[in-house]
Amino acid sequence: MSVENFVFVFVAGLVTALATGLGALPFFFVDDFSDRWNVALWGVASGIMVSASLFGLVDEGLAYAADELPTLLIGGVIAGIVLVEASDRLLDGAEFGVADDDGDVRLGQEGGNSERVLGARAFAEGDLKKLVLILGILTVHSFPEGVAVGVSFAELGLDGGLRILGFSVPLLAVFMTVAISIHNVPEGTAIAIPMRAMGLSNWRMVGAAVFSSLPQPIGAVIAFAFVTWAQAFLPFGFGFAAGAMVYLVVTEFIPEALETGAELPRGGRLELVAGVAAGVAVMLPLLFI
Repeated sequence: MSVENFVFVFVAGLVTALATGLGALPFFFVDDFSDRWNVALWGVASGIMVSASLFGLVDEGLAYAADELPTLLIGGVIAGIVLVEASDRLLDGAEFGVADDDGDVRLGQEGGNSERVLGARAFAEGDLKKLVLILGILTVHSFPEGVAVGVSFAELGLDGGLRILGFSVPLLAVFMTVAISIHNVPEGTAIAIPMRAMGLSNWRMVGAAVFSSLPQPIGAVIAFAFVTWAQAFLPFGFGFAAGAMVYLVVTEFIPEALETGAELPRGGRLELVAGVAAGVAVMLPLLFI
């Protein structure tokens, strides 16, 4: 596999990371987003993630499964779930030296927003050591999306794909890159919200949002290398990315949306459902790949 292919996959992952910065751009024009809008955005991200996982990754994994029982695919799904859960448990029990008014912050103390609040404080203080630590935390959440992009490029260069910059790019890879990019926009908004409250500049919010997704291009290249050099394990790679992403939706995105919309009529469930429906609609073309 040529170096050019790895560079191309890295650039695709970098595009998804840069898309996170788009979530902070609205703060150049408005001071805040309503809770209704934030809930809907989390719903869109959830709909996109689940649709891309089921219609794209799982479906493709089943197509590659050699046996009647897709053992590798199922094993990958389980491995993705276990990794996210184990990482979250490890992080929830850790203390990080980003101090609030009362002292050090324990990650689990501030709910689903804790890593974003810690990241905002690290950027406000400009502490490189703490920023590296926060990047390690965010890797848990960004890496699965990078893996999803990487495995979707497994057939890069083979006939039948779209011609982009001289490369034959699989349709699944195009949709997966677009899907993760769209999903990253509300992630960027969520990261920027605590930074706005702390008075950080608009461009620092954009930089922080992009910084949070830097593990994605790295994960994309690692996953691409894995499925390229071990084609037999491709269903495992598809299952791993799908399991991790769906689990993140169920355990983090949906709870985040419901927490944000707690003060809205019916707890923001209508906005959440509408957002999920919009996200699924965006991904429907995956059904025709």
